[in-house]
Amino acid sequence: MSAPGASGLARQDWRPAAGLEVLRLRAQLLTKVRGFFAERGVMEVDTPVLSSAAVTDPHLDSFVTAGAGGPVLYLHTSPEFPMKRLLAAGSGCIYQIAKVFRNGETGRLHNPEFSLLEWYRLGFDPRRLMAEVAELVTRLLRDRLPLQAPEYLSYGAAFERYLGLDPHAATAAELAACVAAQALRAPPGMPPDDPTPWLDLLLSHCIEPRLGQGRLSFIYDYPAAQAALARIRPDQPPVAERFELYLDGIELANGFHELTEAAEQRRRFERDNRLRAARQLPPLPVDERLLAALESGLPDCAGVALGLDRLLMIAAGKTCLWDVLSFPLERA
Repeated sequence: MSAPGASGLARQDWRPAAGLEVLRLRAQLLTKVRGFFAERGVMEVDTPVLSSAAVTDPHLDSFVTAGAGGPVLYLHTSPEFPMKRLLAAGSGCIYQIAKVFRNGETGRLHNPEFSLLEWYRLGFDPRRLMAEVAELVTRLLRDRLPLQAPEYLSYGAAFERYLGLDPHAATAAELAACVAAQALRAPPGMPPDDPTPWLDLLLSHCIEPRLGQGRLSFIYDYPAAQAALARIRPDQPPVAERFELYLDGIELANGFHELTEAAEQRRRFERDNRLRAARQLPPLPVDERLLAALESGLPDCAGVALGLDRLLMIAAGKTCLWDVLSFPLERA
């Protein structure tokens, strides 16, 4: 018997991947999210998913669109840049429930199109924003998953606890030795002189699976080399004022004390494009409108992005993200 064609496959998988009870749970979570921010006077906003600029982060791959004779446009990987333009324009505290797009991200915890809750709080530092994240997530899950009090661990303390090393002082060679001692296989092309990829490997394989067991676990004060769009605090050693949230060994959220300096942001964009070139990736257009907004004055704020689909997956007791999506990639 021959394999079914496209029309035959469509007849077989037209139904949603997620059950109706999960779709109802998603609707309930979204209602609770909106109620949470309404109580706090945080305004919901909507920004474009298409932009003439793209995120330059070499770890992210944007979808590219181009009409017949039209400009090259990029589907956003996060609503961060236009939301910061709204903040600079005087919006006050804002949030958004957005569809975002990341090319090549598929698997148990990934789908190229997914739902992100992103919000920004004026005058907040990372500690205060972590407390609000914990309050929101606890409220969203309390009827489905009772949680113990949240745990707060610095990045350095997490490595000391689970691997017995100082991630801020360890060399790439020392980290490579730790990888070998943990019986991990390093992917090809790992640099002999850059600790960051080795730290990422150890974090993802040896530390993350042990975080968030029966409680929310926050990791904060990352190495300065991993600042992304966060401020760097001039401690000894300097640290990036960012945090991540884990539950059941799964990363749920990534937050920053937001960088407000346009010149430093431009330097980071340019550095990203140099890294992209070194990895034989195409350079991407810098968001000049964001830089202009920073020059005009971004208020002191902290922001965070939370993966709603992963949160829903945990709330529904599922183990694969596609089980909570109405139409994941294979059925889109």
